[in-house]
Amino acid sequence: MITGLIFLAVVAVAVIWAVGIYNGLIRGRRGFENAFAQIDVQLTRRYDLIPNLVEIAKGYMAHERDTLEAVIKARNQAVSGLKNAQANPGDAVAMQGLAGAEGQLAGALGRLFALSEAYPDLKANQNMMQLSEELTSTENKVAFSRQAFNDAVMNYNVGREMFPNTIIAGLFNFKEATMLKIEDEAKRVAPQVKFN
Repeated sequence: MITGLIFLAVVAVAVIWAVGIYNGLIRGRRGFENAFAQIDVQLTRRYDLIPNLVEIAKGYMAHERDTLEAVIKARNQAVSGLKNAQANPGDAVAMQGLAGAEGQLAGALGRLFALSEAYPDLKANQNMMQLSEELTSTENKVAFSRQAFNDAVMNYNVGREMFPNTIIAGLFNFKEATMLKIEDEAKRVAPQVKFN
């Protein structure tokens, strides 16, 4: 009788322990999903600003059609990448697709802004200045949101990989989440200093 009670107590403690680990993993997964939702909000805002920016630029840069079309194409690919990532935040393929599309969009926008330097009237356009400022502000918010997402993914992955959590994670198919790393080639190039 006492042996049976001890056995039941051990089983109850093990079940409570396993439920606690399971709930912690769920909390971690929901945490990085919520953090991704914040990235989604900021990227959607960014994507909504880009067509307005291109429309304003069209009036001044009529012969730069290829650049304007490249920005719109990159924006559309980024929107598609975001939709794929929304369906499964943390999935390696979805995160890589979004990161690649974001890198292409950043490059296309960089070329647009570089070309706009050659058009003083465009640079002085109040709407263009306002949209550029909003886009910059949104870029900063995206960076903060991405950092929060990556922190949440890291916490989830660490919790998932720790022993004995890894046993529960394996039993209930808690997969590793992937961080969102957007490569900006401009940040990788060292600035050149020249003295005349």
